[in-house]
Amino acid sequence: MSTALILVDIQNDYFPNGKMELSNPEKAAANAAKVLDWFRKNNNDHIFHVQHIAADPGLGFFLPDTEGVEINEAVLPLEHEALIKKHFPNSFLQTELESKLKEKGVTKVVVVGMMTHMCIDATVRAAVDLGFETTLIEDACATRELSYQDKVVPAEQVHYAFVGALNGMYATVMSTEDFLQQEAGTTLNNK
Repeated sequence: MSTALILVDIQNDYFPNGKMELSNPEKAAANAAKVLDWFRKNNNDHIFHVQHIAADPGLGFFLPDTEGVEINEAVLPLEHEALIKKHFPNSFLQTELESKLKEKGVTKVVVVGMMTHMCIDATVRAAVDLGFETTLIEDACATRELSYQDKVVPAEQVHYAFVGALNGMYATVMSTEDFLQQEAGTTLNNK
């Protein structure tokens, strides 16, 4: 079985002084970088960076030709790693991601990135609908507080509500540390 890493929207506008700052994006990006490093050492042609580019300037962030749209330095793609540009929350919608994964014989995906309640949720659900066995590294993701009418939902609650909803039926959800320990054990057992 072939496994790919999908890094979703780890872009500068989500970081401090960006146009859509999230809660603790640096911690999520640092964990995503650890997972990325593992893939680079063990599976380097199965890495897919996804970059959201605003099709509508009214979105207010990820505007073309801005620093905010650029992938954050914590997880900058290497020259040979795939870069998928998208215009919707779902990383598969009107992109080459599905065809590129299938071209490489990928059957499993590991997902990390930004925003848990939007692009991560949409991408994980789509991956499963398309037949990919999916793992979500929850502490390599970040989100922000949300509000509806007079109710404010703190970022941590938003994050865990979406992670909890995805866990089981849609994805195997785990921490960076658990993923790396599991993969180290798998690698040792396969030698």
